[in-house]
Amino acid sequence: MQIESGIDTQLRDASRLTHAAWAVLAERVGGVWLLRSSCHLSKTAKRKLMDMMGNSSVDAWLCGALSGGYVRSTSIPEERKIKGKRYYAFPISGTSQVILAGADHFSTEAQRIWKLTASLLSGHSASPNQPFLPDLQSGLAFDLPAALEKALGAFVQAAHCQGAWLAIRRGEALDIQAEWNTPKARGMSLLIEENPVFRRVNRSLSDVVIARGQPNWDNIPRAFLKPGSTTWMSLPLVIGQRLIGVVSLWRERDFSLTERGQLRELASRVSPTVEIVVTVSEMTAHLRRLGLLNDFVLTVSSAQNLDQIARRMLGLLSRAFNTELVALFLRSSDGRVLRDYRAFEGKLNVVNVSLLGHPMQAVLKEGRARRFSDSTKDGFIGVHKDARSELIVPLRYRGQSNGVLVIGNAYAEAFSQYDEHLMVVIASHLAGLVEYTRLREEAEGRARSLGLIHEVVQQVIGLNDKKEVASITAELVAQYFRYELAVILLEDDDGKFSVPGIGGAHAGMVSTALADDEFIKPDGVTGHVARTGESVMINDTLKEKLYKPIRGWEAKSEICVAVKDGENILGIVDVESREPNAFSHNDLISMESLAGILASVISSANQYQKLQETVRQLRMTEAELKARMEAQRSAENRLLQAAKLAAVGEMAAGIAHELNNPLTTVTGFSEIVLGELPEDSSSRKEMEMVLREARRASDVVRRLLDFSRQGSYSRTRADLNEVVNDVIALTRHLIQNSNVSLTLRLDESLPWVSIDSNQMKQVLLNLIHNALQAMKEGGELQVRTLQKERDSRKWVVMSVRDSGVGIDAEEQARIFEPFYTTKADQGGTGLGLSVTYGIVADHGGTIEITSEPGGGSLFEVWLPL
Repeated sequence: MQIESGIDTQLRDASRLTHAAWAVLAERVGGVWLLRSSCHLSKTAKRKLMDMMGNSSVDAWLCGALSGGYVRSTSIPEERKIKGKRYYAFPISGTSQVILAGADHFSTEAQRIWKLTASLLSGHSASPNQPFLPDLQSGLAFDLPAALEKALGAFVQAAHCQGAWLAIRRGEALDIQAEWNTPKARGMSLLIEENPVFRRVNRSLSDVVIARGQPNWDNIPRAFLKPGSTTWMSLPLVIGQRLIGVVSLWRERDFSLTERGQLRELASRVSPTVEIVVTVSEMTAHLRRLGLLNDFVLTVSSAQNLDQIARRMLGLLSRAFNTELVALFLRSSDGRVLRDYRAFEGKLNVVNVSLLGHPMQAVLKEGRARRFSDSTKDGFIGVHKDARSELIVPLRYRGQSNGVLVIGNAYAEAFSQYDEHLMVVIASHLAGLVEYTRLREEAEGRARSLGLIHEVVQQVIGLNDKKEVASITAELVAQYFRYELAVILLEDDDGKFSVPGIGGAHAGMVSTALADDEFIKPDGVTGHVARTGESVMINDTLKEKLYKPIRGWEAKSEICVAVKDGENILGIVDVESREPNAFSHNDLISMESLAGILASVISSANQYQKLQETVRQLRMTEAELKARMEAQRSAENRLLQAAKLAAVGEMAAGIAHELNNPLTTVTGFSEIVLGELPEDSSSRKEMEMVLREARRASDVVRRLLDFSRQGSYSRTRADLNEVVNDVIALTRHLIQNSNVSLTLRLDESLPWVSIDSNQMKQVLLNLIHNALQAMKEGGELQVRTLQKERDSRKWVVMSVRDSGVGIDAEEQARIFEPFYTTKADQGGTGLGLSVTYGIVADHGGTIEITSEPGGGSLFEVWLPL
């Protein structure tokens, strides 16, 4: 803390003397610039400065200042919004540190002050990880990347180069693990025998210097060189006669003999330290991997499901082997699908892929571990595209492979035989755990599916309409099982399939598509299931010839199951997804179970519908028989009434003729006698009564003659509304005097009908008079015309409704009989309704009455068109 406090003071004093806007001490560690101390910079400004220093061009500019050991300055981009127009770099000799100071401009004197400050700091490293060369071995054994960065820094400071890297030998490859001013080099793996330069270094164990224009210049990896680079130097790191690593440097001028000697001496001094660091690092890695078995027991074995097992296993392997290139493949219980587990940015990614044709198919079949030291070797699978080496270990359980573990590394020769043996042991334990967990999950999944199926069945079991059953089932299956599309098809009586049920997120889209397309494809999956009754599960429709999409919808996975009652196919259950490998064997079993229960429900619904149809037909037959019997009874009544009227008519004609002559004589002589009697005669009142009764008897005789002469009138097509209006005009005064309100409702579109207008007027007059007599205390009278249809025939109806005393059922049965009257004390003759009935019947129509005591009466006259 005292050193850092002193550095802060020196930066503050120098800033005050030079009027600097800000100043920082920055250090390059592991290819990243870190701020060790700062002056006059807010947190926001520090963050913006570090973002700027992270830019590759700025990084190269700063590395150039360090390697060259001279002061540099450049303008600050306006978008950075950092105080000062320019910033200056003052390298600290012997370190990877630089002082950056911002100002509009530094004078020569100001720059001299900052150079002096940098020289004072050259003996005070801000980082305990950056000692002087004599302390190169201290504290390195515990951090391989930091140790290699420090070692490479010593070479850079000694040679003032443009760029450099340090590679450790692993097998037949050089893995670059530290770099200077060439970020893209870190992590690269270079095969020794494929490059003449590195092959020469390996065989000669001596340094190689190549200048631009020499034969091997083109064999140098060009990605590392700068545009102005003219010289390349590779220095071997040797222990005894064994190459353990290579340091390569390049710059824009030649390496002098003195520099080459210094670099060779430095390489010889660094090599033992690098050997120790690498050895300790490998031992640490081995110890870490040995802890895998313990971690496996403590963490992986306690996982509750396959996803949790995969997540923990991938995390353990990633930490133990220091690589993100780890994958776990688990085979489904039906052996058709691989579940691919990988970790990406801390999240577990799971993808279902088809086993057929997959690279892991051969590994599962062979059941043998494979270790590839380099991607160029035959048989290299390359599960991870960035892998240079791979370790592939199958999970064996009771002689069968149920999965595969794959560990990749960006470096060649990353795995040893020891690693392979360790992973075989872990894989054998993992295989048993996976199998046990899979069986438990499948049992739980099937129980859960049966529970969902039970919920579906509970909601449709009481339904008697099979189309409603299909519709509700499709929606519930999609909802409960979270399927993208669920379709229930039913076979019609004519053997064709319809789609009464569609559910899922894409139900609307598919329904629209089915307006122009058929869901059943004779040569497709649904057609095959409809013909054979066999269930089909497809997890990659692109590889299945049976799959035939409908327009506007194309699935990647499909399950199709027949709904069968014995050998009879009642329908189809079809579920689909746009994701490949979306369904498991458990889904197939669930849909087959649902189809079996649906078969019973649909069969019951079919039987119920057949029973309902039989009942409906019986009811129709009953109604038809009742109608026929009623029509027959009505016809018989009309015939009986007609016979009565005919008999009465014949009798009435005879009586009328017998009575007419005496009545004429009585009337005539009465009129003569009355004409001769004086006004004050005592006999005049009696004679007037005789004349009045004789005339009433004559009127009865006239009615009898009218009754006997029905059918003798002429008929023409006339407007019934006009007949009604004429009668209303004649009776309106009488209606008003009777304290009766009249409502007239005439159908203006009423067609003309063939009638005798005078007779129809007589009919309506009789009905209105009867209605008025039924409303002694006043009431409401409604006269209406309209058109109706009955017995497949069109009729014109004229109705008269009153609010009078009503007529009981016994009187309704005799009301149209001649001479039957309930108003004998009021002078009623019983011929009015009989004459009315006869006129209507003579027109081919009928008159109907609807009445009850106290509820008024409705008379309807039906005339055929």
